[in-house]
Amino acid sequence: MGNKTEVTVFILLGPSRAPGLQSLLSIRLTLIYLVTLAGDLGMITLILLDSRLHTPVYFFLSNLSLVGFGYSSAVTPKAMAGLLIGDKSISYNACAAQMFFFVAFATVENYLLASMAYDRYAAVCRPLHYTTTITTSVCAHLAIGPYICGFLNVCFHVGDIFSLTFCKSNTVHHFFCDVPAVLALSCSEKHISEVVLVFMSSFSVSFALLVILISYLFIFVNILKMSAQGHQKALSTCASHFTSVSVFYGTVIFMYLQPSSSHSMDTDKVPSVFYAMVIPMLKPVVYSLRNREVKSAFKKVVEKTRKFVKGK
Repeated sequence: MGNKTEVTVFILLGPSRAPGLQSLLSIRLTLIYLVTLAGDLGMITLILLDSRLHTPVYFFLSNLSLVGFGYSSAVTPKAMAGLLIGDKSISYNACAAQMFFFVAFATVENYLLASMAYDRYAAVCRPLHYTTTITTSVCAHLAIGPYICGFLNVCFHVGDIFSLTFCKSNTVHHFFCDVPAVLALSCSEKHISEVVLVFMSSFSVSFALLVILISYLFIFVNILKMSAQGHQKALSTCASHFTSVSVFYGTVIFMYLQPSSSHSMDTDKVPSVFYAMVIPMLKPVVYSLRNREVKSAFKKVVEKTRKFVKGK
């Protein structure tokens, strides 16, 4: 250990090393991030401004938009800087901070989707008791719980990973400080850290998925008892959430719940771009595309803005 040099700066390779793709990728990432900002922050603002959207489902949706904005902002600006100005270096502390916020918000989304599944169960299976089941207090607990679990989980992971020794190689084969990419650079004995990482990630994902699957099992059983009109309304109620669940967990399972020996950092970049940048951009679209209340609220805001501009 005496001949090893401690790493103080990491180098992020970026989404692609092909020189010809740098400018094209930078334009795309910039557009994706701007759309994400407009979509997530616009959704939160819309829900806050329109009293008709002050209901549990939109309360959870505003938190989901906040989380998407959070982990996208933890990753995308630095990736854009690497492509636009060639600044691929990131300090040791900044790398730890980036990993902290990305993993924290991603874990919060994991549990938040489970909370939303319970909300959908109550809306479809117990519609007459919905207001007494999903009270303001219950909503607060279902929203605060994911944040507590997320930040406790990330404190353990980041603390464990950055307690290891990093020496000689400081090149992160990724466009951000993701857990597997940084862990691969450690020259300490990391077998226990890898096992703990897979175990805790598996537990978090499995627990949330179990809640979601049980909720949807009851929902589908209840749908079978409904009329054709009831079928359509129930499916419409759950369609957006089910789409988000499928995309989120499909990507998470592909990226994290596999042995480290089967990881290819270059292969992982593709789903990582989708997971960290594209999904936060698509979520507001998924939740508002077939939602009449959101469309109505948006039109109302546009009309008010036009009247304000004309008044000036």
